[in-house]
Amino acid sequence: MYSSSIFEGNLDDFSDQEPQRAPIGIFDSGVGGLTVLRQLYRQLPNESIVYFGDTARLPYGIRSQAEILRFTREIITWLQQQRVKMVIMACNTSSALALETVRQEFSIPILGVILPGAKAAVQQGKRIGVIATPATAKSNAYKHAILEIAPDVQVWQVGCPEFVPLIEQNRIHDPYTAEVARAYLEPLLEQEIDTLVHGCTHYPHLTPVLRSLLPSQVQLVDPAVHVVAACAQELDLLGLRNTHLPLPTRFAVSGCPKQFSQSGVQWLGYTPMVEEVSFTDIAISQLQ
Repeated sequence: MYSSSIFEGNLDDFSDQEPQRAPIGIFDSGVGGLTVLRQLYRQLPNESIVYFGDTARLPYGIRSQAEILRFTREIITWLQQQRVKMVIMACNTSSALALETVRQEFSIPILGVILPGAKAAVQQGKRIGVIATPATAKSNAYKHAILEIAPDVQVWQVGCPEFVPLIEQNRIHDPYTAEVARAYLEPLLEQEIDTLVHGCTHYPHLTPVLRSLLPSQVQLVDPAVHVVAACAQELDLLGLRNTHLPLPTRFAVSGCPKQFSQSGVQWLGYTPMVEEVSFTDIAISQLQ
């Protein structure tokens, strides 16, 4: 499905002569960003994509801001080396803790998921619940973004440390996962929320479980849908939308390629070929 030499050769040509044909880079801590990738397939089917999962260092949600910033810098540096034309941070924790900093440090366009998700949430309801990783919840990034757009709404957040490991372990339909979800949702249901934001790109994988526990009137907001819509607008604005046929998606991880491939097949509908990337190969000078 993917040949490194062919891919890199094409990238050289596309980046220098036809920048529209260069790929979009996406990264996440693991399989969560596949929810964004699926939206790219649906909304921007002509775009080539490089997907990176930092599986050796997940979950991000329990990491410090300094660690998240270092990881983000390393990944964006690597994506730049792959000659991507834009980066989507398909990770709410990175978007909450590192987006503004790396936007100042890198010249490439970088999109985060929080603002598109916040904009969509205020269009849905007035009593908004956010489920997120502990780091994202602690940052108050969603709450600040939502209230900045619509000061009259109410926002409640819950950190959900167990969700990402359960999803990465493919335990979505495990009865224990439903018990955990019920406990996380309880304080939000007590507030009679009318909208629930997936504050982590892993969480849409849990939609069937969450839907079974929520009242039917509660609307779910998947920021993946909206960050890709923002990506399309940005590509048009910059004149970078690809109108040619895309290259096969390239998948890379920092951990075990086989494990990611096995986890990803159910979300992608095909078995991805996955390569392993070591960040020790990135020149230190490019990180300084």
